[in-house]
Parts: sequence; structure tokens; C-alpha cells
Amino acid sequence: MPKKHTYVLGLNTYDHDVSACLLRDGVIAFAIAKERITRAKHASGFYKEVIDYCLEAEGITLDDVDLVVRNCYILPVPEMEDRLVYFDAPGFLPEFERGDAAKHPLYRLQSNKVATISHHLAHAYSAFAVSPFEDGVVMIVDGVGSYQSDVMEPYPSTDTATHLARESESYYKFSGTSLECLKKVWMEPDRGFLSDEFYNMPGLGAVYSRASTYIFGDWNKCGELMGLAPYGRRNQVKHLVELTDGKLDVPHWTADFKEPFVFDGSSWEKSPSMRHWEDLAWRMQDDTENVLLARARWLRETTGAKNLCMAGGVALNCVANGRVAREAGFNNVWIQPAAGDDGIAIGCAYYGWLEILKNRRDFVMDHSYVGKRYSDQEVAIELQKFVVRIQVDAVKSGNVCRDTAKLLADQRVIGWFQDRSEFGPRALGNRSLIADPRRPEMKDILNSRVKHRQAFRPFAPIVLAERMKDVFEGDEDSPFMLIAKPVRPEWRDRIPAIVHVDGTARVQTVREQTNPMLYRLLKEFEALTGVPVLINTSFNIKGEPIVETPQDAVNCFLTTGVDHLVIHDTIVSKAAMHKVVAPVLNVYADVRNLVASTAQPA
Repeated sequence: MPKKHTYVLGLNTYDHDVSACLLRDGVIAFAIAKERITRAKHASGFYKEVIDYCLEAEGITLDDVDLVVRNCYILPVPEMEDRLVYFDAPGFLPEFERGDAAKHPLYRLQSNKVATISHHLAHAYSAFAVSPFEDGVVMIVDGVGSYQSDVMEPYPSTDTATHLARESESYYKFSGTSLECLKKVWMEPDRGFLSDEFYNMPGLGAVYSRASTYIFGDWNKCGELMGLAPYGRRNQVKHLVELTDGKLDVPHWTADFKEPFVFDGSSWEKSPSMRHWEDLAWRMQDDTENVLLARARWLRETTGAKNLCMAGGVALNCVANGRVAREAGFNNVWIQPAAGDDGIAIGCAYYGWLEILKNRRDFVMDHSYVGKRYSDQEVAIELQKFVVRIQVDAVKSGNVCRDTAKLLADQRVIGWFQDRSEFGPRALGNRSLIADPRRPEMKDILNSRVKHRQAFRPFAPIVLAERMKDVFEGDEDSPFMLIAKPVRPEWRDRIPAIVHVDGTARVQTVREQTNPMLYRLLKEFEALTGVPVLINTSFNIKGEPIVETPQDAVNCFLTTGVDHLVIHDTIVSKAAMHKVVAPVLNVYADVRNLVASTAQPA
């Protein structure tokens, strides 16, 4: 029997945000990040789980896949896997995964069915290949990319670097399936304590991560740094990055920066260094915006392009993105919703589809709902488990959007679980916590009951696309919650829970054709309140990935202060027995976790 479809599998492997993307005839069939499956934030290691997820969702086996394309920014995947054979690197391949890796058919496979590509090339394909534009330019800026010696695409001979330099920025132009590199910005290696050279590398994303580490003790808290920046005072800290005649200058930090966050059990929020951290965050954000804006203007002026595509971890900076969209002069800006390294899987897959298999571009990623569907039966099974059933009341709704809108208008916090999960770091309305933005205290309610985040961090709004310009300034669309917009002055007192201290909000526009359930919910809420906006934050607690399965959603609902769980057409509320059962289960969970953390291997 003839084969029905052509399948290409893209993989981001080994380091943070391991992920997979499966194409069916050039269309994204399924994509998933490992963290959603294992429940470990930014999960690294082997890639068996993400492959199995995509193949099982499609109902095929690895034998049905025509091509596999992979990336690991540390080293090319074949070299990485050879080294892992003889080198114990638990951050990249922990001991408990070594057995699965050794038995897996892709591990150390040498085959014309498997290809490896370099890092910024994969980011570039993740952006332009699924954009709505036939031609344009691409901006890739991230923390660290491939070594110069491993970069695959030709680039200008004037952009010289040593073999051990790393990609920091890459700029391209494209037309159809053709991609040409216009500029590479490299980071030469720098000295450091053992393996911390990255934090001293002279790159825009690297220094942003350095500032994140300085303020929060974690290189991956860049979103928090962006949220803290508006609290800082202007020009209290010297420039951390400067651009002069197109050349990036990243000065070495000195002993002037002598107040790093050091975890000693005390409260971060009450630190005497807070004023200094706020000022440094302002400087880091302002420098970043100015560099990105200058680069984008250079791209437009050099090429005359009307369309800009963006990816790489720095493209998750929605405040900078907003300035680029409004001020750089492009007619259109499109940002990959999985702009970080989870999106590398998309880029790998499309490199295979377009460059290796020589197909045409005919897919536009107008939404990111590419997880697998969970059936009503799977939901029912989860709700019928004894330990769940005795704690909840579950009622089918004949009009779930209208009934949920009424609960929201009554100031209830809703866990909203619908259809396929989003790919990328933003909850875009299928795995979301939803709330009413009209009360300023709703931000504190969400933080105290569920999120347990720092108080300064803002919550994002979702808005009906046709009402966006009424509530927010600027014409640019923001379907993936990747552009910050000023809230119109006349709306700031009407929706105070989503207005940040600088008067902006990280907007997500919602259209009926891409998310009909969320659109109907907004319409029902608008009919009740006159407000076409809701709070939308990720369905998880601090430190955990966004929920993926019905079980994840029920667990989060029962262990937090979420008032109701709306899962498909069922509204789940906490029964009286929840107050009795939940503390017992929490103690059991604490004991179980303690035993697991102290258990000795057999």
C-alpha cells in the first residue's frame, strides 16, 4: 500500500528546552517541549519522551518518518552523542536516561535519514519558514549559538571570528524558500570560573542573562528582569551594552557591581539591594531596546524590506518587540511564538522540509495550538478517580462560555483547559488561568492563591482582536503575547489588574478562527461587563511548567486557590470534602517527595 504522508521530525536536543516538532506534508502536526511531559522546567537530556509524544499522537512509528533534523547548540549532535558515551554529563544526559538513550534507534545513528544543523540557522527557519510573508528579513538574537566552526550557512567574509567564537546575532533576508545571511555577530570566548564563561561573553543575550543572574540568581529569569525594569530610575547605572557604528561593545563588569543576589534564606523582596537591582534592570532593558531597534532599522535601510521575522530567546522580550514593531519602520513584524530554544525543533523540521526535501513553503503558523487532543473520556476518567471525585463537584454545561463568563464577573479565578496545548512559553488560552481585570486587587489574589510570584510582575491581558485598538495603542497585531502595548489612558482605571507600572500590557489578540472557544468566552464577558478583556496567565504555579494533561490540570486545581476548573464543557468546583482531604494529601506528597529525594539507588 502506498505511503500516505511525508513526515519530517525536528528535534532540539540535550540542553535546556528539549523539544520535538512533527511535520505532516509540510504542516505542523504536533509539537511539544519535554518539560510539559516530565514536569521539570526547561527540561534537558534525552529526547525519547518528545518523540514518543508526537509519534503516538499521529499514530505512526519512527519507521514512518522520512527525515529527522536535529540541533544541539553545544556541539553538533553526532559529536555531542559520541562525547556522552565516555563523559558523565548529568546536565545533558542524566544516569537514569542513559539506558533509554543507548537503546534508542536515533542515538548515535549515522544515516542519510538524519541530519544536524547549526543553531541560528534553525532559529531562522523557525521564523521565516512559517511566517505569512513571501519575502523579508530575519533577526536572530539569543544567549549563545553554535561555534563558528560548526556554522553551516555562508556569511559575509568581513564578519570574521575565531573557531571558538559563538553566534550571538544573525541577520538574514529571504524570498520564498531562499535564505541569505547578511550579518553575523560573534562572541569570542572569555575567561571565567570553570564553566561560567557564558556569563562573561560579549553578546546582547549573554549580558542580559548575566544581569538576570546578578539580580535573581538565575540566568533564565530574563522575563522577570524585563518586568522589574520599569521600577528602576533612569541612568543610575552605566551602560552595560553600547552600539557604535554598528559594532557592539559589552564592557567587562567591574567590582562596582558588588550587590549580587546570594540566596541565604532571606526574602528577595526585602533585600536592601532592591533599589540597585531595579536601576540595573532599567539600564539592561533600555540598552537592549536601543540595540535591537538600531539593528532593525539597519536591516530595513540596508534591504528595503517591508517584513521582519524574529526568533531567538531575546525575541521573547515583548517590551523591546513593541518598540521594534512601532519604531523600526517595517510594515509587518512576525515573531515565532516559541522564539526560545524549544522553537528550534520547528526550525529543524522546516529546514528538512524546504532545504533537504526541496518542497515549497505553503504553511503559515497563525496559531501555536499544536499539542495533542485529550478526549472527553480521558477527562472523565481523571475526574472519576476516587481521590478526585470525593473533593469535587463536576457539572456539564450547556453553554460553558456563558457560564464561565458569569463566574469571572463574580471575581472567580478559573483554570481554563481546552483543546490542544500551546507550543512555546506563553499560555495562549488553552492552558490558562483566567480572571477579571476590573479589580486592581485581582493581581494580588492570583499571586497569593496560585502563582506565588514576585509582586512586581504584571499579568497579561487577552482582548478581542477587533477591539484591540479601542483599548490599547498601536496597530500591530499580537496573537502570541509577544508585544507590549500602552494601555489607552481612558481604559487604565477600567482594567487596572493588567496595567503595569509603566502603563503598558503584554497583549494577546484573540480571533474566532484560531481560538473559537476563547473568543466566545471574551464575547460573553464583554456582553456582561462591557469589557472585552480578561487576565490570562499560565495554568501552573511558580517553578512548574504549564499544565499539559487533564491530570496536570486537576492536580494544579486541587493544590491551589483556583476557584473553578473549566475542562472542555465541564465546570469543576471544590466540594466540602476538599478542605478535609487536601491537607492529608499534601502531607503525603511532602513525605513522598522527601523519600524520593533521599532514596539511594538500588
